[in-house]
Amino acid sequence: MEVALSVQIERLPEGLYLATSAQMPGLVAQGRTIAEVLEIARDVARKLIEIRQEWDAHDLPPADLQHEFSIVVGV
Repeated sequence: MEVALSVQIERLPEGLYLATSAQMPGLVAQGRTIAEVLEIARDVARKLIEIRQEWDAHDLPPADLQHEFSIVVGV
């Protein structure tokens, strides 16, 4: 099975790259280059999909029960 995911990449102040995906909550990867962070993100996505399939096999509640909140942090 193949899945196409949209991944957002951000360059961090430390010079590293951070990848996340709004389509797959929990996908977070960090790498030294864009190529490296994409490779790591692909591995993380694969693991998340495997875990989700195992959960579904055990009749756990669906992941759509999560909520998104905004927080304000003063600095």
